[in-house]
Amino acid sequence: MEPDTPVEMPIDGVLDLHTFSPGDVKELVPEYLEACRERGILQVRIIHGKGTGTLQRTVRALMERLPFVVDVKNADELAGGWGSTIVTLKAAE
Repeated sequence: MEPDTPVEMPIDGVLDLHTFSPGDVKELVPEYLEACRERGILQVRIIHGKGTGTLQRTVRALMERLPFVVDVKNADELAGGWGSTIVTLKAAE
């Protein structure tokens, strides 16, 4: 696959950031959340991993700027604990 070839990914309410470059996150996450809203998926789990917490902080900072985000919290332990963020979205109009 060419380096800049778009990758088709399922829009199912779970976004695992492990498969993406950290530099793609700021564009990828808002686009994914919009795609979820268009499909009526209003609760999304973003898997960023535990690591040093840098990626989690980036994801949380993005959520603060998105007007269609209603709530942001850590996932429960079965869904990844603080290695995943649960985002609740406003329905698309």
